Amino acid sequence: MIILYHNGKDVVEMANANALGVATVGGRSIAVVLFEIAQAHPKELLLWCHQDLKEQFNRQEIGNLFHHHKLLLSYNPSDTPFLGENIGYIDASLFIRANKQVPYASWQMSSAVGGIQAAVLLALNNAIPMDANFDYFLCSLAKLLMPKGLLCYSEPRLLKSHSKSVAPKTSSYTLFRFVKQHYRIRWVFLLLLNLFLYERKFPLLPFLFSFFHKNRNKINIDLEAIKVQSSRKVVDQATVDVIIPTIGRKDYLHAILEDLKAQTQLPANVIVVEQNPDEGSTSELDYLTTAAWPFAIKHTFTHQAGACNARNIALSQITSEWVFFADDDIRIGVDFIQKALEKINDFGAEAVSFKCLLKGQKQRNTTVFQWSSFGSGCSFALAEILKNCSFNRGYEFGFGEDGDFGMQLRHQGHDVLYLPEPEILHLKAPVGGFRTKPTLQWQNDDIQPKPSPTVMLYQLLHTTPAQTNSYKTTLFLKYYRLQKIKNPIRYYCTFQKQWARSVFWANKLKRQNEI
Repeated sequence: MIILYHNGKDVVEMANANALGVATVGGRSIAVVLFEIAQAHPKELLLWCHQDLKEQFNRQEIGNLFHHHKLLLSYNPSDTPFLGENIGYIDASLFIRANKQVPYASWQMSSAVGGIQAAVLLALNNAIPMDANFDYFLCSLAKLLMPKGLLCYSEPRLLKSHSKSVAPKTSSYTLFRFVKQHYRIRWVFLLLLNLFLYERKFPLLPFLFSFFHKNRNKINIDLEAIKVQSSRKVVDQATVDVIIPTIGRKDYLHAILEDLKAQTQLPANVIVVEQNPDEGSTSELDYLTTAAWPFAIKHTFTHQAGACNARNIALSQITSEWVFFADDDIRIGVDFIQKALEKINDFGAEAVSFKCLLKGQKQRNTTVFQWSSFGSGCSFALAEILKNCSFNRGYEFGFGEDGDFGMQLRHQGHDVLYLPEPEILHLKAPVGGFRTKPTLQWQNDDIQPKPSPTVMLYQLLHTTPAQTNSYKTTLFLKYYRLQKIKNPIRYYCTFQKQWARSVFWANKLKRQNEI
């Protein structure tokens, strides 16, 4: 473990870096010095800390926090991220609005305090410039390497106590430069448009100067040579409960039960919540009791349709260490549960979603990375972290419940990783989707909400004002060519009314479900 202390611009002290001294690195940027230390100590964990936070640096927790080698952790004591709130105008991801109270996935790194393995820096092979601004370098590094398997977190436990500090204000030049170097070029134009629309600003010079900077997205960096073996023990008893909501899919459910029956590591319980909204109907799943199963089956039959309600019923019945969230139209290999727990243990993860593809569908992601959602039909989660989570019924018969559930986990400090293996086959049964036609509260409105109120509900709960405004802009532009009104002024007026109705119904859903 090597610690580099700095004043924001220069290195002022180094601890345990025997091959280098402060006198030998004068005039070099912090990023360059960090890379030189990595070259001299290729197997070490490299840490940085601003000199003003030296007494608050929680050195005793470092061994627990850096539990494997593909981690980049930092913490910004200020409420204002390095790039400011306006980055939300072009980035809709959950990585923008970090919860500062818990470990939270984010590429918005900070020079205040943090750490990374030397092996990760050496894997860059000079593909990323060592920017003079250390915050810019760290944000660029995280933004580029998160999709390649580097797990990046805002980690409050790096400091013993959290006294607020004021971060230096980032200029518009820096923001536009970052957007140009890390996003598609269209987002530079959209940033300018959004700043004009919502803040009445028109930073023309920063916009123009950004085009002098080269985009970094096509860099070739491979982190696969860095092996991951977490020191955390997240799998102890290795018991698993499987929860499956089902409606009208008797044969498909039987097939996945047969797959579970053939597992090399059997689940302890399979919790089936069967729905049939027809009054007077009874269960059609006779094989649950007539066939022999090597695990306990907990079967609930309800006339109340809705996957959110069904999964909440199932969650109230779990008793095992781990929970497998499954759909009734998936298929898995005989060693799926065994391999799943092994992968989970490798990464020390508490929640993961597995690759779930249709037959013949090509795999695009082959790397473990921090996912932006949660798959309610293809995920594992530690039962302990689910105690304060439920599927928000405001999303019932709409879209967004998976993403919302994942956000509940994240706001409690539990990230969701995407694992490309073991794989799940999604059959996508013909009777899939919403097999009963629900009556939506807004379906008879004279002005139909746009977007769907469930989509708007997610926006209100989990995005920043800048992200919501940017979503409004892009929806306005995309929807124009799909609708019948071609007069732009009339279309604008109609869209504003539809947006207002969506906000109205989303807030009503929010109140109805006591969020």
